[in-house]
Amino acid sequence: MLCVQETKWKGRKASVGVILKEEYSKSGVEVQGVSDRVRNVKLEVEGMMINVISAYAPQVGCEIEEKEGFWSELDEVVDGVPRKERLVIWADFNWHVGEGNRGNEEVIGRYGLKERNVEGQMVVEFAKRMEMAVVNTYFKKKEDHRVTYKSGGRCTQVDYVLCRRCNLKEIRDCKVLAGDSVARQHLMVVCRMVLVAKKKRRGVRTKRRIRWWKLKEEECSVRYREEVRQGLGGGEEVYPTTTAEVMRMAARKILGVTSGNRKEDKEMWWWNEEVQKSIRRKRLAKQKWDRQSDEKSRQEYKDMRQQVKRDVVKAKKKAYEEL
Repeated sequence: MLCVQETKWKGRKASVGVILKEEYSKSGVEVQGVSDRVRNVKLEVEGMMINVISAYAPQVGCEIEEKEGFWSELDEVVDGVPRKERLVIWADFNWHVGEGNRGNEEVIGRYGLKERNVEGQMVVEFAKRMEMAVVNTYFKKKEDHRVTYKSGGRCTQVDYVLCRRCNLKEIRDCKVLAGDSVARQHLMVVCRMVLVAKKKRRGVRTKRRIRWWKLKEEECSVRYREEVRQGLGGGEEVYPTTTAEVMRMAARKILGVTSGNRKEDKEMWWWNEEVQKSIRRKRLAKQKWDRQSDEKSRQEYKDMRQQVKRDVVKAKKKAYEEL
């Protein structure tokens, strides 16, 4: 698959896109065109869901509102990708994450290029926020295989590949093809990943258990007591083992037993109603900002984004305490 930026059809303004090898063209499940700068293509390959996001960030000299709008769109798309699905971002960020990774070892490697700028720090913060890693920086390469942009004697690194940190071990290599270029200034970044398609696990059967909780229901409780009385009334003597067995037999008959099929854990087991409501309010705020494009609605949306993050932290903390 190939991610392209600053690409356009004749008669239309520049946008981003994803080009697929023909054999995968029918694997597309969904194409989400958020804006001219962000596009997500969801594929199903060998039963595995893969999200490929092509993104093009505003240049350094652009207005802060345009930069914030880009990050809001990218945040929105990444937030919408379930944790169990693969996620890869191929982006022309136009910014420098720089060389070295002190204090940021969990999201970038040591093999970036040049100095980090303010906008490059935004990339680092995004990676932290979304638990992703900047793949280019983890592979020790000659400078020619790290430089992604050449212009007027300047050689920099502005094009990056990001993946979830938990999937970083699937990346086998990432480098720039020094001699190949599809544009005058940008060089092609190639990343090789090995995705192992896991076989669908059959439902694991557990021990079938009596539904004792149904005794809380008055009707079941009355029927159960009557069944036990009848079971114990036939013998001359009652032994503890006999009593217990009669009670269990009566319970199986009246209350029933579980199926023995283990339910899969929900993807976000800490997710609660408060987080859901907060996210709905954030989406409404985003829609309002898109419609009105004024400072007030932009600030409301920023406030809601921060509120969602606080609610998520609170929900996770509560869930872990209960666990």
